Amino acid sequence: MQNGEKRPRAVPSDREIIVVGGSAAGLFTAASVARGGRRVRVLESKPQLEPAPRTLIVTDHFRSQMGASARESIINEIRRFELFTDGRSAHIALTRPDLVIERSRLIPALAREAQQAGAALSFDTRFLGIGPNARGLRVAVESGGKREELHADSVVGADGAASRVARASGWPPVETVPLVQAIVRLPKDCPPDTTRVWFVPDDTPYFYWLIPESPERGALGVIGEHGRDTKRSFERFLEKKQLEPLEWQGARIPVYRGWVPVRRRIGNGEVYLVGDAAAQVKVSTVGGIVTGFRGALGVAQALLHDGKSHELGALRRELGTHWLIRRALHHFRQRDYSQLVDLLDASTRQSLGEINRDESTRLLWNVVSRQPRLVLLGLRGLLMGKGIKS
Repeated sequence: MQNGEKRPRAVPSDREIIVVGGSAAGLFTAASVARGGRRVRVLESKPQLEPAPRTLIVTDHFRSQMGASARESIINEIRRFELFTDGRSAHIALTRPDLVIERSRLIPALAREAQQAGAALSFDTRFLGIGPNARGLRVAVESGGKREELHADSVVGADGAASRVARASGWPPVETVPLVQAIVRLPKDCPPDTTRVWFVPDDTPYFYWLIPESPERGALGVIGEHGRDTKRSFERFLEKKQLEPLEWQGARIPVYRGWVPVRRRIGNGEVYLVGDAAAQVKVSTVGGIVTGFRGALGVAQALLHDGKSHELGALRRELGTHWLIRRALHHFRQRDYSQLVDLLDASTRQSLGEINRDESTRLLWNVVSRQPRLVLLGLRGLLMGKGIKS
């Protein structure tokens, strides 16, 4: 803190905060707020934490966010990307490895951190509704089959893209897209430290990926726009690659279409949204762990410092850059992806390897300065679709 700079006024520590949802972003919020001296209670609808297994890939920024406990959820490190389209390929070596994490390990680690920080976890407690009371907010829940009413000054909705808290508090619904993923035996020609990405715009405006979990197994997946079409395309892709699914994973992923204001007042209380509930997802790659943690940190700052949060402003700028990239890519045809791969010369690939995708603005400017023709390709993508409909 610089000399003469005023420290934000901390809110009195006797006021309770309720976090709805034992998600990654919700538990990260609870831990951050509890460390700041506030009383926090996390409501989880399930009888216990039973996160569905899902293989995820994040940048090494995750390590600095999670600290020592990050090790528990990391199952592999990725040091190279291979991009494929229409017979062309490009290889990108990463200066700092990406991390493959298992969601079913991450959530318990975050829950333990939240409890160690002083947060309370209430299981088998389902959120029903919210409204004002004399001091702040009343929260209707069903706990153990019985209806109860809780009271808090602030509520944080961390209950996913179909957030009940958001709906009850007046936020519009968040659009989602289907993610389909299969655990497969890793092909013999795929190194266990290399992620493969295929651009097949006839199947999806996003991409297919193969993320190694170990030398034996990997997660092959795709994001599409329509569930049935996505599954059919994915099955054809599996057959083409001669891969058999060992198990299936799936989810609905929120799509960022512009900044979702994360705070609303209800009477004398405040409601916040974090993570998927606020569509805090990098829409360029549809990854949400690191950005969800940043949203959680921003909301924690606001709760601890009377509404002030520099992290939320920085996150808004970051998500806006990913939105710009997605708008440029979303209507690419096969020839555009072929040209994109052809334009990834040694200098451009070096930038992509040195600057991770959680520094999107720096990455974008660095790449286009080294390969200016990418600007024209991106503009053509924007003009083809005139942006994604809002």
